[in-house]
Amino acid sequence: MTAETTMAMTIQRWSGREIRALREARRMTLHAFAGHLGVSERMVSKWEGENVVPRPVNQLALDTSLTSCSPEEQTRFAHALGLASHDPGGSRERPGSVDEPPILAGDEHLIRHPVDGKLMALVEAGMFFSGPDDEPIHLPAFYIDVFPITNADYDRFVTATQGKPPPHWNHAVPPDGLLNHPVVFVTWYEANAYAQWSAKALPTSRQWEKAARGTRGEIYPWGSQRTPAKCNCREHEIRSTTPVDRYASGVSPYGVYDLCGNTWEWCSAESEPGRYELKGSAFTSSFLRCPPAMFNDASADMSDDDTGFRCVTPADTLIALLHIAR
Repeated sequence: MTAETTMAMTIQRWSGREIRALREARRMTLHAFAGHLGVSERMVSKWEGENVVPRPVNQLALDTSLTSCSPEEQTRFAHALGLASHDPGGSRERPGSVDEPPILAGDEHLIRHPVDGKLMALVEAGMFFSGPDDEPIHLPAFYIDVFPITNADYDRFVTATQGKPPPHWNHAVPPDGLLNHPVVFVTWYEANAYAQWSAKALPTSRQWEKAARGTRGEIYPWGSQRTPAKCNCREHEIRSTTPVDRYASGVSPYGVYDLCGNTWEWCSAESEPGRYELKGSAFTSSFLRCPPAMFNDASADMSDDDTGFRCVTPADTLIALLHIAR
């Protein structure tokens, strides 16, 4: 198996052997790996020692961890499982490349979008509780970006369209060390332009909220416990964005990251002419602003250091697009 094939590999059902191989491929201690996944060290030890199969939400976290590995880490993972073969002349593509095979999970809950290469998670059709009054709402199935649009993602868009880079980039180049941070200083119009280029859309406020809260009416993506440590909010005094995969313990029931804190995210919902809803809060916001049911909006031409976005697409549309791309 080549390094490129490794990046397309997924585990249909994680057990202790695969979990240990992933941890060792990342060269993490039990403590560090547990923090990376947002679980206890004891739980990781039990998975590995007793070959316990993790719950679905932890299976998703492990899927995400594997797909975010560097090529070297994924190659080590394949070797540990006896799946790799020597490839003396193979080229190396960066993770997230649009050349990667689009379907990453046999059950299609995680799919790599064929246009911008972003990993997307399925939010199944059905009811969920929406807004501060927990109104029951039905939504069709859709996919949502697992991570916000990063500087690296937006750089590919700017290059492909010869578009305008964010004002804080240096000579149209993303800042060093921030490629895996959410892009900021983008207006609603610029976020929408990226969505159109990638054959996706900005989420409606209800799509965004369902992806964050799940179907049981939880207050936060991780449940109803008031836990500021699970997101990048003002109380931590970080005063800047953080890598989009940092807060693994704060993922939603669908395995989606940064739905509380880090940056506000543009939605497609127009609250009044020229103004659009924002969701999720940011590193500049108090934890009190984090609940996904809360309302916020801004002028469409606003751009700030704490505002970014992610995209969605109807499930049927993405599956059809994948068949066309093959």
